Amino acid sequence: MRLTTAQALVRWMIAQRTELHDLTEAPLFPGVFAIFGHGNVLGLGTALEEHRDELPVWRGHNEQGMALAAVGYAKATDRRQVGVATTSIGPGALNLVTAAGVAHANRLPLLLLPGDTFTSRAPDPVLQQIEPFHDGTASVNDAFRAVSRYFDRITRPEQLLAALPQVARVLTDPADCGPVTLALPQDVQAEVYDFPEALFEPVVHRVLRPRPDLRAARDAATLIKESSRPLLVLGGGVRYSGAVDHAIGFAEKYGIPVTETTAGRTLIAHDHPLHAGPLGVTGSSSGNELAAEADLVIAVGTRLQDFTTASWTVFSPDVRLVSVNAARFDAVKHGGQAVVADARTGLVEFQTWLDDWQAPAEWTARAQTARASWDAHIDKLRAPSDTLTYAQVVGMVNDQSGPADYVMTASGGLPGELIGGWRASGPATMDVEYGFSCMGYEIAGAWGAAMARPSGVVTTLLGDGSYLMLNSELFSAAFAGHGFVAVVCDNDGYAVIHRLQTGQGAAGYNNMYADCRTSLAEPPRVDFAAHAQALGCAVFPADAGSFPARYAAAREAAAQGKVAVVTVRTHPSSWTEAGAWWEVGVPEAAHRPEVLAARAELDEAKSHQVRYLRQP
Repeated sequence: MRLTTAQALVRWMIAQRTELHDLTEAPLFPGVFAIFGHGNVLGLGTALEEHRDELPVWRGHNEQGMALAAVGYAKATDRRQVGVATTSIGPGALNLVTAAGVAHANRLPLLLLPGDTFTSRAPDPVLQQIEPFHDGTASVNDAFRAVSRYFDRITRPEQLLAALPQVARVLTDPADCGPVTLALPQDVQAEVYDFPEALFEPVVHRVLRPRPDLRAARDAATLIKESSRPLLVLGGGVRYSGAVDHAIGFAEKYGIPVTETTAGRTLIAHDHPLHAGPLGVTGSSSGNELAAEADLVIAVGTRLQDFTTASWTVFSPDVRLVSVNAARFDAVKHGGQAVVADARTGLVEFQTWLDDWQAPAEWTARAQTARASWDAHIDKLRAPSDTLTYAQVVGMVNDQSGPADYVMTASGGLPGELIGGWRASGPATMDVEYGFSCMGYEIAGAWGAAMARPSGVVTTLLGDGSYLMLNSELFSAAFAGHGFVAVVCDNDGYAVIHRLQTGQGAAGYNNMYADCRTSLAEPPRVDFAAHAQALGCAVFPADAGSFPARYAAAREAAAQGKVAVVTVRTHPSSWTEAGAWWEVGVPEAAHRPEVLAARAELDEAKSHQVRYLRQP
């Protein structure tokens, strides 16, 4: 078929299919987010217009925002579908880099198609070309190499034949999943080639389920049988594998308490008797108590990031670790027993060797008794007060949410409130982007999630800082008719970083508005409701008394395809504490004695840090 490079790429994307967890088929690429410029409007833009009914195109208003929406879409479909974003060369392309970082850190698929400069170099230097003095082959798109799982620059049309299988591999492989960047020079987009018709035949991509090495599985099962206080830690890999029922069934069969990471949050129902509560700095005191007592941790589908492990102080120094992960890169970390496998097949394989083994009944019961104490603590934090706290906002949203609903956040203090305080009633109710902790994901990601989830209400919670960082996709979603609720909590600045700053002995500086430089006696304040209304949103200003009713009204508006924004003032210094430590860079020299005292506390805490686990 004689096609341009752009036409061939679009036809190939349309031909790619995916198998969902319920075994039904859907498009692997359900749509494209696009902002057109001179580097993509004629080549790729023309090809997309030719297939506008087969591959929908959604217009964004900030390149970073629309790519984050693509990430949110992938997360909401458990990595079974992939969002695509295209831009021109130059600043538009570079605006995608942050979203690539989010996808890379969170192991989420994302296809980026930035335009690139002419391969012929005949018109050089062209508009938006940076011309590196040291490398004639480089462009701004080389910045993507550090944040792409796969990077390629298509300099001849026929190179697609070799590149596209690699694109599909990375986007659908549970071990290598992450962002792919195909840089597309604008002259090459328009060049033709006789492509083989086989390139455009439909292909169905299914969940890969690599089985573990039998010896590794047997050795891991031996460690489990030798333990008396095992703890099952469920990560995002359990969700992406579709292994939720298998993981919970495994815990039930052997009486193993369960805790969750950030990406694994809400995999187990809150009131399940084996649920010990979430783990880590933003987790729960109950989950952390069991982690400290455990003699074996079975970590499934998680890379055990610092917030999950409390910078590696949440576990006993003598703990053993069994790590089940599709990616060997993650499985071998920290000196544990690596079981490289799909979450589902790994857990099934263990049962071959465990026979009739059971965890001691008194240990099994610890999950429920410990979590009851944490629940009582959260109940106190949710009690009414004159000024709403984050915990109260989360509780009120939680009270009105059901199993089909979806709640999100990304940065600031809200991740700790959602992870620690949310009470799940279903297995797929939360997306906390705390791998990259990207301010602005809350709104853009919610747009993508609302597109991906035809039932239930998507609610995103964010602070005033994130709202001001990236709010343009409120209009994108409102214009497109993808309804969701955004709860904007205004607490006068970057309150959680102020907390970190002053909590380590530093003076409050440049975070809360009261500590920021201004030449005005009365500087302006943002009217978030008026701003959101100007972007086409339905707005619901609220206070402590009216919040439940205003949020209920916002949910009704979102169900009708509107973007509904609830604005509320929140307390700047009330937080949910899980009682875990987190390592940050406290200076060894400072003019404030409070900083030096905090440094001494850090040095003492580091003495309890597990650097490498005891070998099996």
